[in-house]
Amino acid sequence: MAPTQPPTDRRPVVISGPSGAGKGTLFNLLFERHPDTFTFSISHTTRKPRQGESHGSHYHFVSRDDFVALKSQGGFVESAEFSGNMYGTSKQTIEEQSAKGKVVVLDIEMEGVKQIKATGFPARFVFVAPPSEEELERRLRGRGTDDEPSILKRLAQAKVELEYAKTPGVHDKIIVNKDIETAYKELEDFVFAPEPAAKA
Repeated sequence: MAPTQPPTDRRPVVISGPSGAGKGTLFNLLFERHPDTFTFSISHTTRKPRQGESHGSHYHFVSRDDFVALKSQGGFVESAEFSGNMYGTSKQTIEEQSAKGKVVVLDIEMEGVKQIKATGFPARFVFVAPPSEEELERRLRGRGTDDEPSILKRLAQAKVELEYAKTPGVHDKIIVNKDIETAYKELEDFVFAPEPAAKA
């Protein structure tokens, strides 16, 4: 039976894991099955909207000057630059969604996890791992969306992320995604578990 009451632990849930591990499928299931409980954190970016993307729905599209100003004020829990564009998760966005009673879910890569950890921002950290590196390679190749250099780059990055995930205390929960329903049940049980009592 899926839980019907909202989680008592309201802290944002940070989900990370290598490309191809299945984290997107897992959090999409979480949203489908609990549509009124969870919400995605919408990132800020300096890149231009792609066709079909809208401001405030896919991203908050801002100028580089505005992004840099917000960053200098400590407005982001994490930020990064890819291919000349800046991306960040704003504290205000998380706080606004939390104020509406939603539990915010963040899809963040490894460097972002390190940044959030460094700020001491209250969150719960979940890492989604593949059953093996061989299985991850099989999944990436099976998607048919990447060329060979991209696949090799993703696999090299996955090795780094899997190694980092072994660091004690970095993640509150590591889910090995062999079977999607079993992995989903682990995620759901974790998210709906009561908040641990503060250590005296």
